[in-house]
Formats: sequence, structure tokens, C-alpha cells
Amino acid sequence: MADAPAKPLLLLVDDAPEILDVLRGILGPEFRLKIATGGEKALRLAHGPERPDLVVLDVMMPDLDGYEVCRRLKADPATARIPVIFLSARDQVFDETSGFAVGAVDYVTKPVIPEILLARVRTHVELKLAREEIERHADQLEQKVRERTAELAQTQEVTIQSLAALAETRDLDTGLHIVRTGRYVRALAERMALHPRYAPALTPSAIELICKSAALHDIGKVGIPDHILLKPGRLTREEFELMKQHADLGARAIEKAERMMGVDHANSFLRYAREIAQTHQEKWDGTGYPRGLKGEGIPIAGRLMAVADVYDALISRRVYKEPMTHEQAVERIREGSGTHFDPDLVEGFLSIHPEFKRIAAAFADDHGAGQPA
Repeated sequence: MADAPAKPLLLLVDDAPEILDVLRGILGPEFRLKIATGGEKALRLAHGPERPDLVVLDVMMPDLDGYEVCRRLKADPATARIPVIFLSARDQVFDETSGFAVGAVDYVTKPVIPEILLARVRTHVELKLAREEIERHADQLEQKVRERTAELAQTQEVTIQSLAALAETRDLDTGLHIVRTGRYVRALAERMALHPRYAPALTPSAIELICKSAALHDIGKVGIPDHILLKPGRLTREEFELMKQHADLGARAIEKAERMMGVDHANSFLRYAREIAQTHQEKWDGTGYPRGLKGEGIPIAGRLMAVADVYDALISRRVYKEPMTHEQAVERIREGSGTHFDPDLVEGFLSIHPEFKRIAAAFADDHGAGQPA
């Protein structure tokens, strides 16, 4: 048989032995008791290995009065939440209000009426224990929420990484492009989060998901025929028209994944991935593809990705072109302000462009792609 729970522990404080005998008789049958005949000893016992569930405290004592003992208990985080009931021969309003002012929960006058004292002690002990039980339950719920949130975050990341790995298998030029562009997006998003117009959309959690989702910007290339995707040279006009379909193909693939997982389309964690895949080739002036979106009609995730993707393409070596220097790429993006790119994002990019250069150098491909000259 399991042991019965221990009775609540009371600390009784009074310098009069006869009063303590009375209190023992009233409270002893229902509670465990610790006894102190002065304020200093009361404080030591209150800070002992087992803290009391309630203190019954005399007001008038020779070393420290009850008010000072209560003040010290309430000033210490270790004992601040122990309820204190004052016990005094006085019954003036001033004494009662003074007790409440230093943190007491109740006030009982002498001579003690046993039924009143016992009822008040029971009430405040039960309130304390109930509060502690609620707090324990809340802590357990919070821990479960943290664990569940961590599981969901891991599921999201694995889903995104798996889809990104699929895209990598189809594009020989990918290399560390996915890594670099994700880090460019983070740097630019964190800079734009300081802008009052962008701050509401670029919360820390949104930035985290946007950066993870950046890896899927070219997921639609899995649907492009090999003779176009892997062509060692520039595409013809007809081939480029087919290549442009990768934006819609990517968005549709992600929408299918959302349906398979049964997640709400509007609030899906893949929302940013879908927006990036479909809109990172759109241009601020409406001349991009696939839908010719314009200005703020382009989601912020797509606008961030456009800057990151173009910068990396400019500084990377391809079979049909040599890489630009970092300075040349910066100038090209500056020139695209208001036409290709959101002007505010260009301004943000120009303020942190050395960070783009650092990222490119840190994650350069073995053959030099992504390494700015």
C-alpha cells in the first residue's frame, strides 16, 4: 500500500509557552507542527530543509516583532509565498491593516476561538496547496507543449530537407547554392526586420521558416526535362519558356505535399516554401514570371529570395558564363532597384552586402561557384 501523504506543516511562532500549548491542542491533530519562541528562530526554521505550508505568527515578540519577521519572509523568494496568519491580543484596525501591509493573508485575535483559527488555517493551507498543484500542472503542460513544438519543428525541417535533397539530385549546378542562398535570405530578413514596415511580417519564427524554406526555391526543376535542365550552355527561347514552368511546378508539388499531410493551406508551415518556389522569379515592376506579379503583390518571402538567388547566380561560374566579382554583383542589384527588386530590400542589401560576400566565401563550391572574386 502506498504511504499516505504527509500532513501539511505549520510553523507556530509565539514567545508565550501557554499560547503555544493552546495552538498545539487546536492544530496538532490535523497538522504537523514546528515551534519557535522568537522571530530569529522562526526565520531559521522557515528556511530549513522542509519549508512550512503556513506560519501562525505572534505580533508582539521581544527580539523581532511579527511585522518584521513577515517582512523578511516576504522579501526572500525562498519563503515569499508561504502564507502568514498574524496572531495578536490587539484588535485595533491599525494592527490588522499593518499585518496585511507586510504581506499577511489573515489576522486572528487572542483569546483564540479554536473553530475560527482552525477554519482559517485550513482555508489558507488548502489555497496554498491548490495553487502549487495548479502550478505543477501548468509546468507539466508547458513541458509537453515544448516537447510537441520541438517534434513539429523537427518534422517540418525533415520534410523541407527531404524535398530539397530531391531538387539537388536534378540540378548539377546546385552545389552549395542552396546553403548560400538560405544564409543570404536570413541575413537580409534579419536586417529588414528592423524596418517598421517589414517588422510585423518578419518575426523571429517567420524568419526561421522562411530561411528553411529557401532551400525549396527550385524544387520545381524536378519536373523539367533533362535535355533542358542539364544542357551545357544557354537555353533557346523555347527551352527557356519550358524552364520557366519550374516556378509553378514547384508550387504545385508543395501544395500536393500539404494535401497529403492534411495541413491547412493558409496556415501551413510550407506556406513560405510555396510562396518562394512560385514567386522568386517575379520582378518588382511586374515583368517577371510565372504570373507577372508586381510590387507588394509579390510575397515578402519571394522578394527576399529574388535578391539572394540573383546575387548568387551573378557571382557563380556557369558553363556559359564567368562569375562576376562581389562588387559587380552589388552594382547589378543596385541597378535593379525598383525594376527587378523591392527598393527597400535593395537598400537593406546594400547596408549588409559584406555579409553576403563572407557567406559566399565560407560556402564556396569546390569548383569555385559562389566564390566572389
